[in-house]
Amino acid sequence: MKILIINGPNLNLLGKREPEIYGATSFEEYLITLRTEFPGITIEYYQSNVEGEIINKLQEVGFSYDGVILNGGAYTHTSVAISDAIASIETPVLEVHISNIYQREEYRHTSLTGKNCVGVITGLGLDGYHLALLHLSKRS
Repeated sequence: MKILIINGPNLNLLGKREPEIYGATSFEEYLITLRTEFPGITIEYYQSNVEGEIINKLQEVGFSYDGVILNGGAYTHTSVAISDAIASIETPVLEVHISNIYQREEYRHTSLTGKNCVGVITGLGLDGYHLALLHLSKRS
């Protein structure tokens, strides 16, 4: 089984950026934990601050991987293009947010990408990625 985790804008700063919201652990550190907890899954990781690069990556893996976990960051609330890319591929995409988007600013309450995903996990910190992997591992 092959899963790709895609993190969008500013998530490269996890562990440094607003630790009261996002915690003190970098995603690279957490990725080691995920790979240890799911030894039977090949977990790849991609991060970009650029909308078009995220779309390119979705299209690249969208017909050959078993699942994608996407934290689109702010693009979740603004990107029709990423939403369309998710709808265009066969690979199931599960949306994850570290913070609870419904406890934040009003504009974050709408996910343009979530409607084309198999599910949305929000507000459970980095554990959301674990739960997403658990779910996707049971789908195959």
